[in-house]
Amino acid sequence: MTAISPLAPARFPDLPPVPGVRLAAAEARLRYRGRPDLLLASFAPGTAVAGTLTRSRTAAPPVEWCRALLGEEDGSARALVVNAGNANAATGERGLAVVRRTAEAAAALIGCRADEVYVCSTGVIGEQMPVDRLTAALPGLHARLADDAWAEAAAAIMTTDTFPKGACAQAEIAGQPVTIAGIAKGSGMIAPDMATMLAYVFTDAGLPAAVLRPALRRAVNRSFNAITVDGDTSTNDTCLLFATGAARHPRIARAGDRRLAGFRAALEAVLSDLARQIVRDGEGARKFVAITVRGAASEAAARRLGLAIANSPLVKTAIAGEDPNWGRIVAVVGRAGVDFDQAQLAIRIGAERAAGGGVADPAFDEPAAARHMQGQEIEIAVEVGAGPGTATVWTCDLTHGYIDINADYRS
Repeated sequence: MTAISPLAPARFPDLPPVPGVRLAAAEARLRYRGRPDLLLASFAPGTAVAGTLTRSRTAAPPVEWCRALLGEEDGSARALVVNAGNANAATGERGLAVVRRTAEAAAALIGCRADEVYVCSTGVIGEQMPVDRLTAALPGLHARLADDAWAEAAAAIMTTDTFPKGACAQAEIAGQPVTIAGIAKGSGMIAPDMATMLAYVFTDAGLPAAVLRPALRRAVNRSFNAITVDGDTSTNDTCLLFATGAARHPRIARAGDRRLAGFRAALEAVLSDLARQIVRDGEGARKFVAITVRGAASEAAARRLGLAIANSPLVKTAIAGEDPNWGRIVAVVGRAGVDFDQAQLAIRIGAERAAGGGVADPAFDEPAAARHMQGQEIEIAVEVGAGPGTATVWTCDLTHGYIDINADYRS
């Protein structure tokens, strides 16, 4: 058993029930023994759904299934099935048949259509799914559905994660309270190009898919698309948002409705919390790193610069070695493909300015910067003086633990 990350939160948060959502988890022995590896969630009739999915050209059959369902303008969700240990990726037509059979089995239990069941997988790529074990476990899960099984649900979707991840927030729509709760998994193969490994967010807000989609995209861009552990995007990356409609707020038909401001902020807060937890559980991670870029031509350019720094093995190993080698940051910024004037470049490590005007700051206190890097929370700031764009991205250090975990992943 891998030790819990030293950056983990003290405990799993207390997530409130979300009216219209029930969950259950169980050990289906799809790969793991002695731990849950299968999640079933059921939703009230009329639940709307939005999602973001990996743009990988080798997307797994469960992703393609979800993509087809999300493409239906009037689509709804009644259930979600997630398994861990087997990604059902690079499995061809047999893999798609497994997804279809899973959806049909869950639909028969819930009392809905198969195209109202979302199916997701995570784990080893290229192995066929033992689908009989999966479907045999569903009736027991259905019998145990409850509105408070958040911790069990979050644990059931883990692979190399060392702790389950959950977050929640309250908001108001037109003066009426709504709840948002979410769970996620992720530890390695994290460089999202849409969302993250797996993330599921649930709310009792009564919002149609056309309103949910832009709110989710904006929140994903500022959360899951702003993290990286190792620069790798998964075949199975999926983020789904389910809205049951149980809250008693007025009807909202436009994504730009000002009454949604609080909901959008709360959704972003939940996703950002989950995203940062994924970084804190980065494989082998010992340090959590926040990189803020200011003065880029746009927010997108700032994020591109930040992710280039965050993905650099040279920067990440310097952080692991507690070496305030700001020259490595200079090199990355220069090759990131973002226009700026080098004479405007400034770099800070913690509170210490290492460079200004594109050259070393003569007042740089390197011992103080080194002390900052000895902590578990590292802050790096870069100014490029090209415009108003600002973004913060999150990453972790790169240690030998990452090699150990991934060398033995299938063992």
